[in-house]
Amino acid sequence: MNATQWGGFAAVFLASAVEWVEAFTIVLAVALSIGWAGASGAALAALALVAALIAATGAGLAAVQADIGAIRIAIGVFLLLFGLRWYVKAVRRYCGRTKLHDEDQEFRDTREALSHAERHAAWLIAFKGVLLEGLEVWLLVVALGHNISYGQATAGALAALLAVIAAGALLRHPLNKVPENTMKFIVACALLAFGSFWTIGGLFDENQAWQLGDITLVVLFAVYFGMGRLMGASLSRPVVTPSIGA
Repeated sequence: MNATQWGGFAAVFLASAVEWVEAFTIVLAVALSIGWAGASGAALAALALVAALIAATGAGLAAVQADIGAIRIAIGVFLLLFGLRWYVKAVRRYCGRTKLHDEDQEFRDTREALSHAERHAAWLIAFKGVLLEGLEVWLLVVALGHNISYGQATAGALAALLAVIAAGALLRHPLNKVPENTMKFIVACALLAFGSFWTIGGLFDENQAWQLGDITLVVLFAVYFGMGRLMGASLSRPVVTPSIGA
């Protein structure tokens, strides 16, 4: 694989890992309520649906003969919007404007909700949780797969799923040691880099717009990374609040 394909694979793997960690936390909470058999069954049902969507979308993209420039623009804009959401949230967490995501708290909240739920409702909670996280993975696979290889993007998402399952099977505990905010920030920088690369490359001649070729992705990533850290450091400065009656 070339540099672009490796970068896309890494972006899919890291982004998918974050989503699967959140899904695992929900499944674990449900498993402690209705048992591993029921929780695993709900998770497998949701994963089967996500797998079917990935397979169907891959077949559809292979059958459609569309203008590659238009496809690059559409995918690039999607990645910019998707990456910008994670980017803003990560910067706000770094500067203390938004609380860090707490897997332990999510686990406790899910357990509390399950304490008042029947078995069928608990099964639906696990199914819905895995499905919602899986749909985000599906969108990433579709977006990046058309450019780096649909098989490679799918492999990245699957590798992330297996890694999270393996870690979860060993720990049987919310994966709160995963540096989720850092991972989301790095993935956001990668998505913004790919989004900028493909959007501008689709609007203009790619060779003229990006004369450095694939190396441009590294430059764009470094720019977004540096800007994010600078904004985080700037916004984390104490805000002077005027006292009452001043």
